[in-house]
Amino acid sequence: MPPMQRRHFLKISAWSAATLAVAGGAGGASWINGAQAPIPGFDSFAQARGWLSGLQENAAARSLTDWSLAQVLEHCAQSVEFSMDGFPLPRSPLFQDTAGRLAFAAFNRRGSMQHGLTDAIPGAPTLIATDLGAAATRRLAAFDAFEANASTLRPHFAYGELDKAQYARAHLLHLANHAQRIDLG
Repeated sequence: MPPMQRRHFLKISAWSAATLAVAGGAGGASWINGAQAPIPGFDSFAQARGWLSGLQENAAARSLTDWSLAQVLEHCAQSVEFSMDGFPLPRSPLFQDTAGRLAFAAFNRRGSMQHGLTDAIPGAPTLIATDLGAAATRRLAAFDAFEANASTLRPHFAYGELDKAQYARAHLLHLANHAQRIDLG
């Protein structure tokens, strides 16, 4: 193997070994369910529903990002819907099984996530919501459909395979992250 290819292979191999060591050292496949911090105000769908209801009744609420409040809620609804229907453009299985799993484990353990708050879900339809009430209703309907869903959930585009409890937690972490950039007036 030429020197440059060998160096690139060794870097990838070292990164992969470190990733597997972290995953394996924390209990194999169960490491993703490790200790988890509470998600302030969003520890359950009931709490999230209460927050959404209050948001609908608050005429002064607004998004502090380039997305309108309706678009934020539409985006969050898309994420829940895609967990049941399938994400349009998933990352590679290698990414999902390494970096994606590590990211979810870190968010889960910390009780908060950080992501680009105006980054669309890869391949998702353009956000067009303009009516806050309709967007909140869609978000609540997505929660209801998720809770009632008895079918197999589809892999998350970045985190890969998640069970229902993990997915519920991911959805709550996602909504809580967006809530940080919503001014309630």
